[in-house]
Amino acid sequence: MIVYQKSYKLSMDIFHLSGNYPKEEKFSLTDQIRRSSRSVPANIAEAWAKRIYEKHLVSKLSDALAEEYETEVWLDYSKDCNYISQETHSNLMKEYDEVRKMLISMMNNPGKFIK
Repeated sequence: MIVYQKSYKLSMDIFHLSGNYPKEEKFSLTDQIRRSSRSVPANIAEAWAKRIYEKHLVSKLSDALAEEYETEVWLDYSKDCNYISQETHSNLMKEYDEVRKMLISMMNNPGKFIK
């Protein structure tokens, strides 16, 4: 699935970027942004595994969407703390916008994905 691939790549991009955050952020912003960004593809994978049940599919996609929104907040903090550039922030937000739209579309049309 494209949404899984995109969100996985984004989580890896964030992993590499956040490695440059200050050491004092290790157990706060670095940990939070890595955790939320990784949860997006993880929840998509769980949704796919449970796609025989529409409510389970939608529930896990909803979890992925919530984690996507959380990641956007941590990206805002990263930009505002000057840990990432405005350009990097804009590029990541653009990519996450695509992920969000795909997740919402899947949630609104779960019948297309039911096994």
